[in-house]
Amino acid sequence: MSGEVVRRHRVSTTTTGEKEKGESGREKPSERRARREAGRERRFRWVIEGYDLYKSFQIGQNTITACNNISIQVRRGEFVAIVGPSGSGKSTLLNMLGGLSRPTEGRIFIDGIDITRGFLGSEFSILPTVRRRKVGFVFQFFNLVPVLSALENVELPMMFETVEKMFEDERRAKAMELLENVGLSERMHHKPSQLSGGQQQRVAVARALANDPSIVLADEPTGNLDSATGRMIVQIMKRLNEERRVTFLITTHDMKIANWADRILYLSDGQISDQKISADEVVGKAGERDLQQ
Repeated sequence: MSGEVVRRHRVSTTTTGEKEKGESGREKPSERRARREAGRERRFRWVIEGYDLYKSFQIGQNTITACNNISIQVRRGEFVAIVGPSGSGKSTLLNMLGGLSRPTEGRIFIDGIDITRGFLGSEFSILPTVRRRKVGFVFQFFNLVPVLSALENVELPMMFETVEKMFEDERRAKAMELLENVGLSERMHHKPSQLSGGQQQRVAVARALANDPSIVLADEPTGNLDSATGRMIVQIMKRLNEERRVTFLITTHDMKIANWADRILYLSDGQISDQKISADEVVGKAGERDLQQ
C-alpha cells in the first residue's frame, strides 16, 4: 500500500446537453444518483485515504495510543473489512475516517477533500457537510429514532440535505425503494420496537444509503446479532456492493463476516499488521496494471 500523497486540485465539472427529466420536469433521483457517481469516478480513484494517522488519549498520567501510524486507502467500489480483537483500535480508526473523531496526527481525505482541516477554526463547517453527503454510517446498536417508523428513519437524512434538497414525494419514493432493496417492503411502517434486531439493522443499512454516500462505514454491524442474522446482513451489504457499486468499509472480529470482503486488513495494537486480498481483487489489480502499461 503506497503512502504517497498525490497533490489535489479543485476540479470543476460541467455537463453539456439536456438532462433527462421525469414527467414532472424534475430530474429523477435515479438520474441524479447516476450523474453524481459518474462525476466521482472521473475525479477520484480513492474514496477514502488516511495517512500517518495517530490517535492518543490521556487518562490520568497515562497516554493511551489507540492508532499508531496507520495509512489506509479504499478504492471506489471496494468492500474492505478491518479485523481485530476488542481494544485493537478498529472503532477509533473508523471514527477518524468518518470525521467523527479528530486524529492526533495525520491527514484524511474523502473524495479528495481534506477533512482534517474541518477540525480547525473556520473550516469546522466542512465536517457536517462531508458526513451528511459523502459518508453513510451503520452502528452496532442500530441507532434508529424510536418514535419514527422504518420509512421515516430512512427519510430522515434526506430531510437534512440542503444542496440537492428533494421534494417530499421524491424522498418517500427513494426511502421505499431502499427498504425494498433490503427486504423490508412489508415492514416499512413499523417502528423500531416492532422490528427484530436484524430488521432494525437492515433499516440502518437503508438509512446509510439515503444520500447516496461515497462510502458506508459500518462499525461491528453484526456484533449485536446472532450468527445467522449477521450473515444475512453482510450478504445484503455485499449484494449492494456488487449491484449498486456501494463502497463499504466495515469493522468486525468475526472472520466469517470478514471473508465476504474483497480485502481484509488486520489491526493489532493500533497498527495494521497484515492484509489479505481476495482472488477477484488480485485479478482486478492485474487488469488495472495492464491498462496502465
